[in-house]
This record gives sequence, C-alpha cells and structure tokens, in this order.
Amino acid sequence: MSDLRKIIIDDSEIEVDPAMTLIQACEQAGIEIPRFCYHERLSIAGNCRMCLVEVVGGPPKPAASCAMQVKDLRPGPEGQPPVIKTNSPMVKKAREGVMEFLLINHPLDCPICDQGGECDLQDQAMAYGVDFSRYREPKRATEDLNLGPLVETHMTRCISCTRCVRFTTEVAGIHQMGQTGRGEDAEITAYLGETLDSEMQGNIIDLCPVGALVSKPYAFTARPWELTKTETIDVMDALGSNIRVDTKGREVMRILPRNHDGVNEEWISDKTRFVWDGLRRQRLDRPYIRENGKLRPASWPEALSAAASAMTDKKVAGLVGDLASAEATFALKGLIEGLSGSVECRTDGAHLPAGNRSGYVGTASIEDIDNAQNILLIGTNPRTEAPVLNARIRKAWSKGAKVARVGPVADLTYDVAEVGEDRAALERLSQMDHSDKRDVPGVIILGQGALCEADGAAVLGTVMQLAEAAGAKLLILHTAASRVGAMDLGAVTEGGIAGALEGAEVVYNLGADEVEIAAGPFVIYQGSHGDRGAHRADIILPGAAYTEEAGLFVNTEGRPQLAIRAGFPPGEAKENWAILRALSAEVSAVLPFDSIAQLRQAMVSSVPHLGQVDEVIENEWQPVEAGKLGDAAFRLAIRDHYLTNPIARASALMAELSANAKARAATPIAAE
Repeated sequence: MSDLRKIIIDDSEIEVDPAMTLIQACEQAGIEIPRFCYHERLSIAGNCRMCLVEVVGGPPKPAASCAMQVKDLRPGPEGQPPVIKTNSPMVKKAREGVMEFLLINHPLDCPICDQGGECDLQDQAMAYGVDFSRYREPKRATEDLNLGPLVETHMTRCISCTRCVRFTTEVAGIHQMGQTGRGEDAEITAYLGETLDSEMQGNIIDLCPVGALVSKPYAFTARPWELTKTETIDVMDALGSNIRVDTKGREVMRILPRNHDGVNEEWISDKTRFVWDGLRRQRLDRPYIRENGKLRPASWPEALSAAASAMTDKKVAGLVGDLASAEATFALKGLIEGLSGSVECRTDGAHLPAGNRSGYVGTASIEDIDNAQNILLIGTNPRTEAPVLNARIRKAWSKGAKVARVGPVADLTYDVAEVGEDRAALERLSQMDHSDKRDVPGVIILGQGALCEADGAAVLGTVMQLAEAAGAKLLILHTAASRVGAMDLGAVTEGGIAGALEGAEVVYNLGADEVEIAAGPFVIYQGSHGDRGAHRADIILPGAAYTEEAGLFVNTEGRPQLAIRAGFPPGEAKENWAILRALSAEVSAVLPFDSIAQLRQAMVSSVPHLGQVDEVIENEWQPVEAGKLGDAAFRLAIRDHYLTNPIARASALMAELSANAKARAATPIAAE
C-alpha cells in the first residue's frame, strides 16, 4: 500500500500507517514500550511519561511515544526513513528518572497490597527502578474515597495516570470522577464525594496500573499465583462476554474480563464481575423429595426412580431456564420428546418465530454497532439488559451516530431522540419514508420487552418491515443466555409456554426460576440454587452452575461460544446433562450418548452451525408477517438489573447494589 510509511525502530525497518502513534508502531514491530497512562481503548493523556523514546534528528530530549504520531516524524537529511530508538542510554536514563519521580510518594505497601503480583508499577520498577532514593522528605498521603460497595480505594498509591477518570467519562458515561489540584496537591477525587452510579464501574479495577483501586469483595482473600485461571463465557446476560474465572480450591475467588473485540472488547458489567458470591450461597447440594408437604433429603437412586415413576405414562412438559447450556437443553429435549412430551424455552412469553433465525437473532453482529450511523432502540433499555453493549452504542454515538428510541424513557449515558413510548409511535415510524437512510449503515435493536406482549409477533413483523425500508440490520437483544441456543435446537412448543403447560401433568423444570407454575402438575426441578423453582418443586435434582460444567452458549448475535468448567459442583450435585442421561435410563428411553463429547457430536450433527464456535453465522432474511399492533405502551423486560437470575438473587452484594439503585432512583433532587 502506497500510504504506508517506512520507519526504523531499533535498527529494524517496518512499514506502518502514518496515523499510528509511535507506541503502536513499536508494538507492531514487536517491541514493548512501558506505559502507565496509555490505554488503547481510552483517549490519550500523555501524562505519565514512562513511554519515552528517542527520535533521532528530532528534539534533543526524549519524546512521549503515546502522544506522537508517525506522520510527525521528520525524514533523515537525505530522505532516509525516520529513526526511533527505544533502548538507547538517553531513553534508559529518562525512564529511570520518571520511575524515580513516580516512587517519591508511593508507599511501600507491596506486602499488603492486593495488586501485588500483577502490578505494572512493580514490574516496571524491576526494569527501571533503583535500589535507593535520593528523596528524604516525608511522603505525601491522601484520604481514601468512598466509591461504593465494589471498588476499594487506597489513594496514597495513586500515580495520577487518570485511566479511571477517562474510563468513567468516555466509556461508562458518568461524570463523577476527576482530578483536582496541581503539583503535589493533585489528586483523583469524586464529585462532592459521590459513589459511582454505573453498571460497569468494576472495570476501573483492571485499568488501575497500581493498587489505588482494588476490588472490595475480593480484598485480602487470595494472591494471583494461588489461583487457577479458566477462560470461559459469562451467562449473566445474553451478550456472552468472554471472562476468566479464578478459583482457589473449590471456591470462585474472582471473575475478570478477557479481550474479545467482537463481543465485549475488554469490559464486563459489574453483575458479571461480582456475582461470584452468589455461587456459594443457597446452593442445592443433594436431591430432595416432597413428602406430606415437606421436602426431605434423598439419595440419587431414590430421587431418579421417583422422578421416573412420576413421568411414566403422563403428559410431560419441559421448561428450559435462562442459564441452561445448549447441551443440557439438547439432553432435555431428547428425554422429554422420547416420552412424547414437549419442551419450551420462551419462558417469558416472547413471540420468537421457531425455525426463522433472522426473526429470533436478526442479521446484525455486535460489531456492526461500531460503524452504524443510525441506531434505533425498540422496547429495550440496553443499559440494564446488556451494559457492555450499551457502552458500545455510546462509543458509536460519540463518533457521531444518531440514536433514537421507541419505548420507555431511561438514562442511557448518551443522547437519544425520543420517538414515543407506545405501539402507535412504532406504527407511525413504520409508515414514514426511510429511503434517505438506505445508503447509511444502520442497526435496529429490538428488546424482549417489545416481544413479550400478546402482539409480539406483530411488533416483530413491523420492525422487520422497518429494517427492510431503512436498509438497516436487525439485532434481537435477548436477556437470557440460553435462549438463542435453545431456539436453534428447536426447544419450542406451539402456543408458547401456555401451550406447553396446558394439560401437562408433570413439568420438568430445568432452572426456569422466573416462571410461576400454578398448582396442579407434579414439578421436577433441576437447578443449582434454592430459588423459586425449588420452592414449587416436588422433586429437586441438584445441578451444576455455569462455572462448574462445560457448555455451549449462543449469544444474542448468534455466535456459539464454549464455556469451560472452572470448578466442581458442591456436595452431591451433578452436571446437568449427566442427570438427564441418568434419568433417561430410569424411564427406559435411554439417550444415545455417554459423555459430553458424544452429546456434543450428536448436537452438532442435528444443528450443524453450533459447531462453528466463535463465528457469527449469517442468517437468511425471512420477514415475519406484520399483523395488527395493539395500543399499549412498550414495557421493559428487566425490572431489576441486579436480580435477574437465581445466582444473582443468592448474592448478598447484588442485593446491596439493587437496594442502592432503588434508593438512588427514589432520592428527590433539590432545585438548584
């Protein structure tokens, strides 16, 4: 390509895009430049000066490589490519000087600091620090901030890199953190001592290069070298964020994000990050059978045989919960349909068309939001349904995208043009001429709240018509991690959940805790927590939670992703597919697999695209007929962001966050 520019970095010549900064060019050449304030997903601050390099023929002092672009370099006297040195004596002396300044006020907290072992300052002090200090003055100390129940602060350790300020302002869209004062009095602080009001504030823990911001729930519990690290997938929402689960023995100690540009970049929501304390509480760790109105502990053979005799010669309905993996759904479908029953995954009553992937997934990928210039939200509040997706919409908005909304008004951290709150507004929008938008990339995001009412199918048809007219891509934003995978596997019944439960004598409930099952049918509940489903159950079969078994989850854009087991279920609890396989032998309808590998093989041969792990499958556009819309206002699918599933409801921290959010919403603000 002719627009690339040649530069020489440490005696090796490379071609780079002239718009790149020097730190990016060095990375492309395979040379790591130390840094504290620079972060590729945040704006450039250029204030830590650790990334200094020498520009030959340039100024007689080192240059900050994060703030200087390749196009600003001057060629040599005879037109030779510009030369950059990253390990010359000038650079080494400059970086040592910067490190000495950073350590003037930094406390000797390493033995008691939670960042110990994964601290950028520690690592770079090893390379550029010296073993003595020339400063004899007392160290500066500052007061710690109260940012809420998630982030613990030790502001004496802060090196003013401002990453937290830039993240909260640019990505999370809140303006409660900033820097005040100058020189020695400069400090990062919160506006009027406020706590942070964001569903993504935990990311500042990862961004902080020192131990100034650490995780409050994880504080003083483990060291990084004691932890077993497992790369897996999150199920708290349908985005399928890539995460790393760190375990110590049998306990999950913390959850961190993994980088995946196509899904969550390198952010995760606070619910994803801090829900791990819910994995320890209210767990089902042995089978139970209800006798004389009371549950009593039972052995596995006893519980399985009681479940088998209850299901024999009865009309059975299977319900798939929000956190079930594709393997568990496939096993349940095989078991129930072997007994000529039916299985249903749309437990919230959403009108998603069976067999039409463009109608329950859409045609847009999450990455399409980055380049969209028009974004329309219908019946959804992405800030509570998928906070990381909301941050992506904010990123597009900050680049100039126009965002409009049909549905309830809520603060989404960016400007939204309100179209209306009811079906009439959608009707008006669908009848307008959108030919001017056909050449501009656009995405329509349709929430589950719009599809759960009686006219959900008509809403879907109207939105698909609108997408065709505007030439926009459609993204169906789900709230349940299991939903797309279960729809792919055909876990649907004619007439939805009402059709499945109608006349059912036995209900096999696979972790569907958000469903009220009326008195009458015999209920077998298989799940991990003693939540609503277990309270209604006649037989309880304890299953594994999402960190305790391998499984496939298909996210809201239709991307299959593999979750890997990080620990083991407590007590006598078993993996979900194994319980269903054992039960199938009891009812004399044995499922044709004995291992997770055989099950996955059978599942992929019946639904081949589930084998395309980490690929967004292209869906054939099949418009749904637009029926008559009702006249009700759109409602949102999620009432309380922090308490949407059994694991979150078992978490003491999620309960505290929920209470704080309610109190914040109820606080009257005085007129200024």
